[in-house]
Amino acid sequence: MGKLTNKQVENAKPGRHSDGDGLNLLVSSKGAKSWVLRVQVDGKRKDIGLGSLAAYGLAEARDRARELRKTAKQRRDPIAERDRDSNAPPSFKDAAQACHDAKAPGWSDKTAAAFLSSLSAHVHPKIGKLRVDSITERDVAAALSPVWHSKPALAKKLRHRIGLILDYSKASGWRNEGAPRQSLSALLSKQQEGGNFSSMPYEELPAFIAKLEAKTETIGRLALLFTILTAARNGEVRDAMWSQIDLEAGEWRRPASMMRKNGEAHTITLSPEAVVILERAKRWRTIEADCHVFPGKGGKRLSDMTIGKEMAALPYVVHGFRSTFRTWAAERMPSIPEAVAEAALAHKIPDKVVRAYNRAKFLEMRRTLLDAWGRYAAGTSGDVVQLPLSLRSLG
Repeated sequence: MGKLTNKQVENAKPGRHSDGDGLNLLVSSKGAKSWVLRVQVDGKRKDIGLGSLAAYGLAEARDRARELRKTAKQRRDPIAERDRDSNAPPSFKDAAQACHDAKAPGWSDKTAAAFLSSLSAHVHPKIGKLRVDSITERDVAAALSPVWHSKPALAKKLRHRIGLILDYSKASGWRNEGAPRQSLSALLSKQQEGGNFSSMPYEELPAFIAKLEAKTETIGRLALLFTILTAARNGEVRDAMWSQIDLEAGEWRRPASMMRKNGEAHTITLSPEAVVILERAKRWRTIEADCHVFPGKGGKRLSDMTIGKEMAALPYVVHGFRSTFRTWAAERMPSIPEAVAEAALAHKIPDKVVRAYNRAKFLEMRRTLLDAWGRYAAGTSGDVVQLPLSLRSLG
């Protein structure tokens, strides 16, 4: 009989915990838990990884260990036996755990925990047991439907997380296709009416910008347009100084001191549409010395209220345009790697991901993405109704 209990497994601290008969629970310094079986094969001791705790609970791990010990006693290779059984694509739940384990080192503890807990509560009961290669857009829509209107913000996060898992599964060879995007949108109704919707659906954005451009120009409206076109945080836009702007290179180089979220210097590529906003902002500049790009009264920092005035009558907030951009990038620019879209938002990306693409290429892909975003917002991308914007001439 094993030594461990389910409660001991659940509360196990970092280290190796023996269940007896060679079965051990390994807990990493970050809390990741996995099973390892130590057996004798032809007189040699071997450690065989069985999988994560999410894939095998205590009872399942004991059963698997018993099977592999029997294989070893029959002088057959237990590793080959394990691998033969593991060639089949995993369940969605197991793929989610594998995806989490691969990406968690680049996430905050809060993000990593929320990733698994939200899936466990809302997605796994619906599709967790399905093999990941069998999951269709209908399955994803069915999993999202219960919260799509009642908890729209959560639903969008779940949609993103499911997409991340399915894309990871494709890259791992478990699926022939990545996550469904546009086809999934066709199955889900529009999120509207009666909820606290913080982000504007990207389909509404070109018309919103058209209305902004039809009004008298103010520094607040220019700052809002620039916030949208750069997918930046509005506080960063209000902090922007002319010394950070390189119009010739089309870059906004933000120092580490400005990046309160991760404390790392970050460059945003400027689309032609964003450059035009800056050229227009020059007319509001009253001094030669370095100063705010979008100044408030007396040259001071622009207030949050000034930049958000245009949102007062809408069920959205300025910060929500970052989510608008992210959803558009996922659905309209599927050829752009997810890491590129995350980097465009100044989210922390593991350096190994950047190196995998080559730094210069990574920045160029971000430029491609934000240039396309600028054209979309201006109504000049060809997939939205053409609108009478002053930005249109730059399409």
